[in-house]
Amino acid sequence: MTEVRPAFSEACERNKAPILDVLQNAFARRKSVLEVGSGTGQHVVHFARALPDARWQPADQAEYLPQLIARLAVEAPDNVTAPVELDVRMEPWPFESFDAVFSANTLHYMGMDCVEAFFCGIGQVLQVGGVLAVYGPFRYNNEFTSESNARFDDWLKASDPVRGVRDYEWIAELALGQKLELIQDFVMPSNNQLLLWGKQTLL
Repeated sequence: MTEVRPAFSEACERNKAPILDVLQNAFARRKSVLEVGSGTGQHVVHFARALPDARWQPADQAEYLPQLIARLAVEAPDNVTAPVELDVRMEPWPFESFDAVFSANTLHYMGMDCVEAFFCGIGQVLQVGGVLAVYGPFRYNNEFTSESNARFDDWLKASDPVRGVRDYEWIAELALGQKLELIQDFVMPSNNQLLLWGKQTLL
């Protein structure tokens, strides 16, 4: 049987510190955090070590779980629970509830139907008073924030036409439909943003 080795992402390694700078405050009093699209596991390991009072639930599609499990087996602190398979199109999502949700570099890899399903799922599992943090590149007023993001969008669409850097205005509309109000839009390194929403009322 072939041993499964943890995958490694240079991008995760570069951005985990600036993301944590935001989450240290945004997730300071949170007790349960769901990460959608845990990928290599580098983020959840780093964040869980820095925020030990929260229980961290990693989740991803089935194809990514073996490498995620391999990393967590050797690096995860005790406040990281076993990863769960999640396709955002599942109805309902296989969880109870959380007071925070985090996702990085996922929406531009999803088709638009999956982005809509992502926000519907968040609406199901995020508690009133909870926060959602989403990291990645976005367009504003139909404009890219950099030439590199425009080239990245071309690359995404060449690899799969359903992919693409998403318009902030559309994302904000989906969030509002789930009673999520924008708290802050953080400008991040490498032409990325971290969008932080709070859930104000029940659906």
